[in-house]
Amino acid sequence: MEALKEVDFAIPGQISHYKGKVRDVFQLEDGRLMMVTSDRISAFDVILPRAIPYKGQVLTAIAARFLEQTNDIVPNWLESVPDPQVMVGKACEPYRVEMVIRAYLTGHAWRVYRDGGRELCGVRLPEGLKEHDRLPEPIITPATKAEEGHDEDISREEIIRQGIVPEEDYLTLERYTKDLFKAGTAFAAERGLILVDTKYEFGALDGRIMLIDEIHTPDSSRYFYAEGYEQRQENGRAQKQLSKEFVREWLISEGFQGREGDRMPNMDDSRVRSISERYIELYEILMGDPFPRDSGEKPLKERITGNIQQFLMDSSTALG
Repeated sequence: MEALKEVDFAIPGQISHYKGKVRDVFQLEDGRLMMVTSDRISAFDVILPRAIPYKGQVLTAIAARFLEQTNDIVPNWLESVPDPQVMVGKACEPYRVEMVIRAYLTGHAWRVYRDGGRELCGVRLPEGLKEHDRLPEPIITPATKAEEGHDEDISREEIIRQGIVPEEDYLTLERYTKDLFKAGTAFAAERGLILVDTKYEFGALDGRIMLIDEIHTPDSSRYFYAEGYEQRQENGRAQKQLSKEFVREWLISEGFQGREGDRMPNMDDSRVRSISERYIELYEILMGDPFPRDSGEKPLKERITGNIQQFLMDSSTALG
């Protein structure tokens, strides 16, 4: 199984190239962005040493589906998907916060709570909760976007006080976040899943707020299986989940949390295959279709670059 770890090819007409933890983003001379989703995987803001076959394809397909389905809630950046790992769309000016919304006491929120914290990003948490309990209502716990290192929790009040996002815009981001989460929760329920928490990123274009990046993917979201959730909570058993959290849990069990001095555990072929299959499983549940595995007729990079070149040629012809 091939995997795309490094996007080490040039895009015709590119004027800049930004390498993120997972995605490589190219600014094109026609003003659009081209986003190539690699198969890299990160946890605790650290890129793991091995790429995961099909991961980029899973993320791209799920993101494209949900961007299309939520365009009536908030306009978004996406215009075209010329390859299973490539998206093209409008270049927006990103807001420097991630809008994280949580409906359950899980992951980072649980770790804060377990260690005695009863406030997260300025939001008070009730007493007497245990891991994976549903919160009285979804809460928004923003994080500042760090180009390097760890994102940091921040409150609504601090975002506005520091001028990171104008107050009027921030209130709109909150409204969009709640509406998107409501839609994602309803869709997940139809598939027998619980949307536990997720994050959204927004940008501005010509005075309009736009949804950017990805949405409701296993990298940006956490899902539980709905069937058996209550029984597992009552019995104190771990929740069955489909998300990247199982990767974080494995790393934690091996003593790695991205802290200085932590040593990255070995990722053997079996571990890589199991992570790949979990991503494919979530795709098939969310999308309701079998996952279209690459036939392998062309090497992965040759397929991607060929599809990009054809798309750019077709776009040039259409513009001409």
